[in-house]
Amino acid sequence: MFLDFKQVIVVREDLKMSKGKLAAQVAHAAVMAAERARTSRSDWWSHWLASLQKKVVVRVSSLEELLEVERKARRLGLPTALVVDAGLTELPPNTPTAVGIGPAPSALIDLVTGRLKLL
Repeated sequence: MFLDFKQVIVVREDLKMSKGKLAAQVAHAAVMAAERARTSRSDWWSHWLASLQKKVVVRVSSLEELLEVERKARRLGLPTALVVDAGLTELPPNTPTAVGIGPAPSALIDLVTGRLKLL
C-alpha cells in the first residue's frame, strides 16, 4: 500500500514578521519536526525522505489557534515541534511563532491542517 507523506509548517500571521524572519522560523520548525519524526517514527521519516520531502506552509491568525493546532496534532500522535523565538531580533523573547507537524501520512496531517490557508 502506498501512502503519501508530507510535513506541514503552521505559522502565525498576526506577528507580521519580515520575510527573512518568517523563513528562519519555518526552517526551524521543519528541521525540529523532522528530527522528532526521525527519532519517534523513523518509518514515516524514511518514506518522506525517499519521496521528495513534501512540505506545505499554512497560516493561522493567533497564538491560540497555533496552540490548538499543536494540541490536535499531538492527540493524533503526530511528530510536532513548537518554535519559540529567542527574542534576539524582531520579536519579544519566548514568542511562539510556528509549529512543524510531521513528516507523517498526509491523510493524518490533513485532519489537523486541511482547513488552513496556504501562506
